Amino acid sequence: MRNASGNGFDSSDSFAVSGAAERTARLHDIPPSITPSHGDDSHLLSRIASPADVKALAPNELAELCREIRTTLLAYGHQHGGHIGSNLGMVEATVALHRVFDSPRDRIVFDVSHQSYVHKILTGRAAAYLDPDRFSEVTGFTNPDESKHDQFVLGHTGTSISLACGLAKTRDMEGPNSGIGNVIAVIGDGSLSSGVAFEGLNNAAEQGGNLIIVFNDNEMSIAGDFGGMYGPLARLRASGGTAQPNLFNAFGLDYRYVEAGNDVSALVAAFEEVRDIDHPVVVHIHTLKGAGYDGEETHADRQTASASPVSFDSPTGVHPTDNVNHSEPCHSDHCNLSDHEPHEGQCEASHWQNPDAAIGKPDDPRKHYGKMAMAALEPRFAAEPGLVVISPATPGSNGITHEFRERAGAHYVDTGITESHAVAYAAGIARAGGTPVVATTASFFQRAYDQFFQEMSLNRSRVTVLDFLGGLSGSDNTHSGAYDVTMFSNIPGATMLVPTSARDYLADLAWATAPAGSADAPAGPVVIRVPGEAILTAERDATLLPVTGGQIADRPQSTSLPVSVSSASGGISAATVRGTVSVTAQRAGVRHMLDWRVNQTGSHVAIIGLGNAYPLAEQTAAALSDDYGITATVIDPRQCTSLDSDVLESLRDGHQQVITLEDGQLEGGWGEKVTAYYANHHVSDGSRNPRVLNFGAAKEFTDRVSLGELNERYGLTVEQVTEAITRCF
Repeated sequence: MRNASGNGFDSSDSFAVSGAAERTARLHDIPPSITPSHGDDSHLLSRIASPADVKALAPNELAELCREIRTTLLAYGHQHGGHIGSNLGMVEATVALHRVFDSPRDRIVFDVSHQSYVHKILTGRAAAYLDPDRFSEVTGFTNPDESKHDQFVLGHTGTSISLACGLAKTRDMEGPNSGIGNVIAVIGDGSLSSGVAFEGLNNAAEQGGNLIIVFNDNEMSIAGDFGGMYGPLARLRASGGTAQPNLFNAFGLDYRYVEAGNDVSALVAAFEEVRDIDHPVVVHIHTLKGAGYDGEETHADRQTASASPVSFDSPTGVHPTDNVNHSEPCHSDHCNLSDHEPHEGQCEASHWQNPDAAIGKPDDPRKHYGKMAMAALEPRFAAEPGLVVISPATPGSNGITHEFRERAGAHYVDTGITESHAVAYAAGIARAGGTPVVATTASFFQRAYDQFFQEMSLNRSRVTVLDFLGGLSGSDNTHSGAYDVTMFSNIPGATMLVPTSARDYLADLAWATAPAGSADAPAGPVVIRVPGEAILTAERDATLLPVTGGQIADRPQSTSLPVSVSSASGGISAATVRGTVSVTAQRAGVRHMLDWRVNQTGSHVAIIGLGNAYPLAEQTAAALSDDYGITATVIDPRQCTSLDSDVLESLRDGHQQVITLEDGQLEGGWGEKVTAYYANHHVSDGSRNPRVLNFGAAKEFTDRVSLGELNERYGLTVEQVTEAITRCF
């Protein structure tokens, strides 16, 4: 996803700290709250409760409103974090939109909608950004349940033009009684590279009628810009919008260019010119991502491409920077800073800002295991020219570091925000004999569902998929990975592995990416669910695995996986992984990779914990032993593609209950298959038909509910599972 942030402080800003020596502090100190509840009319933002209040301001007050919004966003980013960078660049554009158009009659659709923070501030939700006690009141994306000014719940990219076409179509069919005026799609910050955006442009041109497409061109995606369209866009910027080819004209669309995309007056004039237009038009605005992030440090201090100092004397509150207009092709932002060091311009760190409270904390599972996978693959590049890592954007979020990308060279491809293309592209590489690894977030992979079935699985393409953020999490409702097992494990011909340790994770990766023609390599695609929070926490604290202590018997092995790598890639090395990292089953056969692992043999109760739910299996077994004297059988299934009938049959003797635990959607998921197995293989001796209890998530969307609360809701705690087991005896 992308993020937004705001401009810094100007000498005329009432919140500014005077003195050059204190300029850096401006980026870290939280300014005084200016919530409407304080009743301080000296601040414009305190008087903004709806778009009507923006229209009521004098023209010379708009720039001051923009500065106050930036102040708010900067403080919010330090305290709460979020998509700050792209919002900082959209401050003026959003103020201008609400100055000119009449929301909600005029429908504004924000693409991805991570660029909508300013829109929310101006539509009655400012307190959710000003008051820390109310930060959780709004999501990071538009949501009609929050406000009539929000059109859709949106967290994925490229769809705003298509959605806007639909709104405009109904308006034109129903006429004046539709209640819809102008329809505006706000797209950009990398989302134009999404294939569905081009489908929307194609439809818009033919449909005709009033449709205004605001293209926010900040010269960035999540990481750098990737794709052939960015050269022509750069030439459009350089020519003031006159260069050819013009891809928007090529679709048959009218086109306007606004160079001063962070000048609210220029934007108001541009939007007034196209208001109530009778045909589709693209308004291309050139903005500065993260406008306001930089302090007095030079770009050289921040490890960027140049060393021009940043000034604080801009009357608009937007600081001049030369960290833009990078040389074509646009393959790097030349910046490798953490989520705590975003700055203006081309900076991947401004995609997502972590709050200050997160500084110094260890990597989350995505970054930890992502770095580990890249460290395992990198030593193979020299000998395996066909080994390619593919990221449909979001590389840094998944531990694909800037340094790794630079060293990998042609072995790394960022396709832009194009999940469907990325999977089909990988299938093409595999067909030619290469070894593609596609890595992104579980919820983003939903966009490539058809390609998983057709290009990947139907064609038996040797594609390896790294599935990040699968399972339950405290994410918003557009980014939940709770449905990944139901999706991937039911695709014919695909194998989904669910490792429960770094050792197994790397062994699975080695097997899945065994070069074409290797003995016992998989015959088709392999999806590896990257371990999540429960697994990483248990690996850092072995007491959370009371049955095995994290020590499991080695499976048959024939070689070792080279994982040592320089500290520049994140410091992941063989020492990071407990025990020997083995290329287990790389040549031991598919059958072995799909075998379930019995980590403790017991009686009465068998507990099978899938993936992130496996630590709960061990903890429940320990509770049964301590409190009831029951030694339970504990099983790590390691995969969810098929059932291990040998293990299930062995449980008939001495086990009255079989418990399945999974941190994903229960309905249509994995555990129900175990229930179905015993139901469909009923034996005449009733004592040999164990009762099966399934634990997992309800079929629902959840929005920013903590992982602990979700586990309580779904009965995925030691106390709840233990109570259910003992109640049945």
